[in-house]
Amino acid sequence: MTGNDRIRIVIADDQELIRAGFTMVINSQPDMQVVGQASDGAQAVGLAERLRPDIVLMDVRMPGMDGLTATGRVTAYTHANGEGTRHTRVIILTTFDLDEYVMSAINAGASGFLLKDTDPETLLASIRTVHQGNAIIAPTATKRLIEKMMEGALASPGAPAAADGYVDPELATLTEREREVLVEIAHGLSNQEIADKLFISLPTVKTHVAHILQKINARDRVQAVVFAYENHLV
Repeated sequence: MTGNDRIRIVIADDQELIRAGFTMVINSQPDMQVVGQASDGAQAVGLAERLRPDIVLMDVRMPGMDGLTATGRVTAYTHANGEGTRHTRVIILTTFDLDEYVMSAINAGASGFLLKDTDPETLLASIRTVHQGNAIIAPTATKRLIEKMMEGALASPGAPAAADGYVDPELATLTEREREVLVEIAHGLSNQEIADKLFISLPTVKTHVAHILQKINARDRVQAVVFAYENHLV
């Protein structure tokens, strides 16, 4: 596999040991390569714009520009440059004490989030998943994180708390089967797992997922999961 075929990754974290550990794990794979490291958000944005990596692993808490601001700038730069450039996706690195940042990360354009103490196999699988255009939702810890985030968002002063029984108008546009698929997405199932559970073909699942994202105006599966939680489908 040539360098051009590998998944090109930038690691942004203010802890050198974490960067070194992730770099060692990632560079051990024949289909991945760490092309840059940043110790703060501003460096991460600069590297992303200059190197156009496929993935940025982005810490939240860093000196100077934080990871959320940096994520927004990286994703905005990608969309502003349109076709013909590498599409850089961001995976947020987080811990349970950062629940309040999850919604902001999603809104900033992150394609998912990992716990910093995730095992190497999950880290590598997540990078490949996001590189394929999907979002990271499957790990149990991540689902618990989303649940905690939703509870906190509804309880926080000034949060857009929905009235009891309220549902987004977009929910009414979904067919019964699309709702079933959305629930399984929120439970963290992959397309193949959804196909197996609902006894439908994989292409049919992909079609349902595309329709769901379009109907609820979700950018990706991460936003679809949040939509499902907000509307009490799970």
